[in-house]
Formats: sequence, C-alpha cells, structure tokens
Amino acid sequence: MKKTFKLLLAIAILLSNAFGQKTWSGVKKGSLFGVHFNLADFKGPTGFKDPVTGKVYSSIREMDKGFSLAYWRGLTSKIDLAVKANAMFRDYSAIYQGVTGKTEIGIELEPTLNIRPFSDASKIAPFLTAGVGVGMYNDKFGAFVPAGVGLQFNMNNVAYLFLQAQYKFTLTEKVLGDNLFYSLGFAQNIGKEKMMPPPPPPVPVVEAPKDRDGDGVTDDNDKCPDVAGLASLQGCPDRDGDGITDADDKCPDVKGLAKYNGCPIPDTDKDGVNDEEDKCISVPGVARYQGCPIPDTDKDGVNDEEDKCINEAGPASNFGCPVISQAVIDKINYAAKNIFFATGSSKLLPKSFKSLNEVAKIMADDASLKLDIDGHTDNTGDAAKNQSLSEARAASVKAYLVSKAVDESKMTSTGHGQDMPAADNKTAAGRSKNRRVEMTARNY
Repeated sequence: MKKTFKLLLAIAILLSNAFGQKTWSGVKKGSLFGVHFNLADFKGPTGFKDPVTGKVYSSIREMDKGFSLAYWRGLTSKIDLAVKANAMFRDYSAIYQGVTGKTEIGIELEPTLNIRPFSDASKIAPFLTAGVGVGMYNDKFGAFVPAGVGLQFNMNNVAYLFLQAQYKFTLTEKVLGDNLFYSLGFAQNIGKEKMMPPPPPPVPVVEAPKDRDGDGVTDDNDKCPDVAGLASLQGCPDRDGDGITDADDKCPDVKGLAKYNGCPIPDTDKDGVNDEEDKCISVPGVARYQGCPIPDTDKDGVNDEEDKCINEAGPASNFGCPVISQAVIDKINYAAKNIFFATGSSKLLPKSFKSLNEVAKIMADDASLKLDIDGHTDNTGDAAKNQSLSEARAASVKAYLVSKAVDESKMTSTGHGQDMPAADNKTAAGRSKNRRVEMTARNY
C-alpha cells in the first residue's frame, strides 16, 4: 500500500507537468457540491508504528466503506476550502469495549485546505491536503488530523473529479485509531459558471537564434558551438558527468574532482582506501585501520588480530605467544605420570603430592601459563561410570592445585572416560596406561 501511495504521488506530479495550463492563472473555483466514495484501512498504520510486527495492509474487501457529502470553494487560484460530512461504516464499539458487535455508523465533519502548485485552470493538478476533523462514533466523541495528497481533474470548470489519499492521525486513540483514508469524488459547480478569458493575441514571429550543434545553447552563448554540450557548462560536453568539461578533464570518462583535474581521488598504494582517507598512503592496508596494515604490537610477524599474546613475541605456530620451554613441558608430563588415585575412586594418594607441588611451583613462576587437565579410564566396567570417574579425577587434580594457590581461572578439567585410549585395552599393561591424567601447559 505504501508503494501504491508513492506511485500515486509520482503519477500526479508527472501528469500535472504534462497537462498544467499556465495561460490563465487568475481563475478560482466557484461553489461546488460533491459526493465521495471512501475506503479506510486501520491495519496499515500499525506497521508504521511497530516495524517489528511487519507492515500489514488491508485488502479493498477488508477496508471499511463509507461516503461523503462535500462542499468545495476556491479561496485563491491555488488554494481551495473543502468541508466534508463523512458517513463511515465500522464496528466502532469494538475499539473501546473490546467486544465485536455489529457494523455501526461514524459521522464526521472534516474541513481541509487543499493547496496546488498550479492554478485551478489546469486540466490535471496534484494537491496537498491538511485539516482537522471531529466525529461521533456511537456515543463516543473523537477527533483526528487528516493529511495527504490528491489529484484534481478539471472538466471545463463545470465539474471536477477528485482522487485523494490521506493519513488520519487520531487525537482520541481509545475511540478511533490512525488510518489510511482513500477517497474518489465527483463535484458539480452550483454557482455561476466561470468563463475562460479569450486567448492573448499571437506573438510576432521572431527568427530563432542559431544553434549549430543543436544542444539548446545558442551559438552566441556557446563556448563549444560545434560540439553538443550542456547549458550548465556553456554548451561544452562532459562525458563522465562530473561537472568538468572534457577539454579540461584529464579523466574524461571517469568521474572525478576539480582539484584532481577531473580524475578520482588517487590511491597510491592500491589498497582500496583513497589517499584522502589513507593514513599510510604508501603501504597497502585495510579500511578498518584507515588504510594502514593490521598492527603487530610485539613485532613477531603475527598481526594483532591473530596474535593471542600481542605484547609478547612468539611464532605463528604458537598463535604469536612465546614457546614454552621443553624443560617445563617435560616436568609437567613427568608429574602427570606420577598421579595416583585410590582404586575406583577420585581420591588422590599422598604419593601424588610431590609431583603436583612441582606443577604448582611451575605455574607460580610463570604467570602466563595455563593448564588443561584431562582424565581418562580403561574400558573396564560401565562406560557412564568411567566417564564420571574420569571427570572426578581431573577435577580432583585441579582442586589440589587450587589448594596450592594456583589460579582456578587458569585451569580447565575435562573427563573423557574410556573414549581416548592410549594403549590396547585387551592387555593389563594397556589398561594400566589408559588409566591416566594428562596435563598440558599453554600460554594462550
């Protein structure tokens, strides 16, 4: 419906330009009496007010119907007064009582001013309309402000056809909601018929000035009299439409700026960011860094967007973080192999404490380290119980290290049950290797 409204306005402007008569601009309407057929859409405005619900419009079948008796009179050649008495058929009581009932009649009085860009003598003329309206809807008083557009078709100053589209802003929401209001009306002159004045005498024929290139700029004003051009450029051409004549344009087929002699703003480093916006005009970069490369704060060759340790140099293989020494890795792996639990339990045996204390010291000495603790079991017994046991054992190791002042936020504990064996579960030696806790140090 909104597209239809825009299309109506566009057609009105085009038709008025095509048919507007300017030969006699002093005439104004006499007194007219008219009848209008009306349609009202109460769904459409809900979409304007709440875009989340989506814009839903009524079909013509769903719209409320009605008619108007109207009085029109010209105030000037371009301004009319219209007073309409509307009768609209709708279930108004459902609005303020919340119960759907029978169709009722709303009686409205609606005075408006209608303003045209062309005089009343135009055969077809668009107009803007605005006013104020009041009405009785059953026993409820309501008020509204109508505003919109219209088209006037003048039939020899005797009769007129009016096509209007309005948005009615309610001033009494509990009685009458906003609505889109459409009207088609016919009005007849009930006063003395206005006669068109006689046409002006013919204008003496004057020889037209010469225009050799036929561009609408006469030769006496044309700086390029043999090449068709633009009036705004004194008859000279401008192929790329940048306002610079082709003769003065160093890039006549590409739009540009006068300060670059008609060429576009340059991009020296060819990174897609022009030199006026590029803070690194000689080095290719990206737009989000104003034409500069992505920064590398620690100068380790891994840019800050990919570097997980932007203030410490490290290789790309370790996400830009420093490599953890092999000695630290070996100590943590050795400690992991010396973690023991009571059979079928997550209770740590005391002989595990020495190894775990060494891990706690390593973590305290290097604040950048983080630790992943992973528990595993063999496939003996129920898989669900093995999963729970592996989680509990990993959590037990984490809890011990927390008790030794290791920051809990720097550790994770995960149980994998029997799903990730390190050896064959068919042998006792293999099952022994599978009952394990692994610890992995990282610094990102």
